Amino acid sequence: MMEVDEGLEMNEDMLAMAQTFLARHESDALLDDQVLFCRAVKHLQSVDVPLHVAERLVSHAYGVLKSSNDRRRLDVAASSETVAVVTDPVNGLTWAVPVGLIVKYVINSPSNRKLRLVEQ
Repeated sequence: MMEVDEGLEMNEDMLAMAQTFLARHESDALLDDQVLFCRAVKHLQSVDVPLHVAERLVSHAYGVLKSSNDRRRLDVAASSETVAVVTDPVNGLTWAVPVGLIVKYVINSPSNRKLRLVEQ
């Protein structure tokens, strides 16, 4: 049984467990992203990780998995509360994107799928 420190919801061991599960099962032919997400959350819950922590960990691990081949990075030092600065170190380009546009066109987009645990 794994102890969960509610104050450290991004515990590295549990995050690694989520990343390993997703990587191992990503190529399963019959799994779409929603099913994979739900299975990973259930996997963490099987070692006594609370649902809200499991969903947060799997969301983070899913983002890492899906963006691992993308060379563009968020420049945290250059970003502010209202502007995200994205850089491409290969070609030297930098983009300053207002957070409001990210919310409008990415987060609130009707086509944006929200991955959550779905009980069957």
